[in-house]
Amino acid sequence: MPNLVRGKRVTEKLRLLQIIPTLDRAGAEKQMSLLVRHLDHSRFEPHVCVLTRSGPLEGELQSAGIPLHLVGKRRRVDLAAYLRLRRVIRQVRPHIVQTWLFAGNSYGRVAAREARVPVIVASERCVDLWKAGWQFAIDRFLCRWTDAVVVNSPAVRDFYVQHGLPAEKFAVIPNAVELPPEKPLCSREELLKELGLPNDTKLLAVIGRLWPQKRIEDAIWAADLLKVIRDDVHLLVIGDGPERDRLLRFRDQVEITDRVHFLGHREDVPRILPHIDVLWSTSGYEGQSNAILEGMAYGRPIVATDIPGTRDMIVPGKTGFLFPVGDRAALARLTQQLLENPDLAKAIGRAARQFVAQHFSLEKMVAQFQDLYERLWAAKAPYTP
Repeated sequence: MPNLVRGKRVTEKLRLLQIIPTLDRAGAEKQMSLLVRHLDHSRFEPHVCVLTRSGPLEGELQSAGIPLHLVGKRRRVDLAAYLRLRRVIRQVRPHIVQTWLFAGNSYGRVAAREARVPVIVASERCVDLWKAGWQFAIDRFLCRWTDAVVVNSPAVRDFYVQHGLPAEKFAVIPNAVELPPEKPLCSREELLKELGLPNDTKLLAVIGRLWPQKRIEDAIWAADLLKVIRDDVHLLVIGDGPERDRLLRFRDQVEITDRVHFLGHREDVPRILPHIDVLWSTSGYEGQSNAILEGMAYGRPIVATDIPGTRDMIVPGKTGFLFPVGDRAALARLTQQLLENPDLAKAIGRAARQFVAQHFSLEKMVAQFQDLYERLWAAKAPYTP
């Protein structure tokens, strides 16, 4: 589809400016990086504006030649940062601005509106139970200036519609994952030696930022339950965040220091994932978990909480297992079922990899975004011969 401008065809690319709070290696940030790096750069010219601070994903974007702009917001309400953001928008002169997460959505949409950007797209990525009434009021107010709100699952759309956002503004584009090679980057023996664990270890893992919503205490309790019946299970907690110190104290109080290992933030998760026997997700709420998608792409059997968004990925008994939020005994029981039956675990892992290849491919996600951008631009800049 050709790019269009009022009254005539144009040959220039559509300039896109993505506005996001950070470049941390977290869910929304990973999806934004995947998107801009794999857009058709003969049709689109993507830029990224980082509202607060950079992070590990900066290298990926630089290697792909994506122009980066850092605003440097320091406070929740930061007028100077807003003025810098508006200046970036005016310098880039985007046809389309897409904003991500609450801070990006709030600052970005106001600045884009003031800079007279033709098309404004917002992104909501989670069932945000943490939001207060005033934050939903801001979401509702800014939606009147928004051409589309992209969500990654029907559950996120339904959540925001229930909080008063217009249903017709939403576009559901699921998250994507790149299928990794089937051959591991290192041997299991090498990994276990690095971790200081015995060769017969059964590895469990939870991956993600250590926020209250992740309910890592449930994982620690479940590991303690498994310790009663097995002497070979070790849980890896991969990630960092504000809950780390409290969770370390909790682990020590449960007296399971020998079986629960906090690895912190890791850049080598692709080395670890192929050797995880069962991947856990204990979250109380999500949008569409990147950790689950990545685990499935590596053919790992998943045991996850039965919550909206996760149900889009886990078909119980086929691509993984679901358990009620907070039911630590069910988490331990389902994990034991997989550990006792390696053939079942392998079959579920294979089905999981096939499922994400079919439903959550990078090519599919990028194509849906490109179609959305061009449709929104065409509506704002109709072609007349």
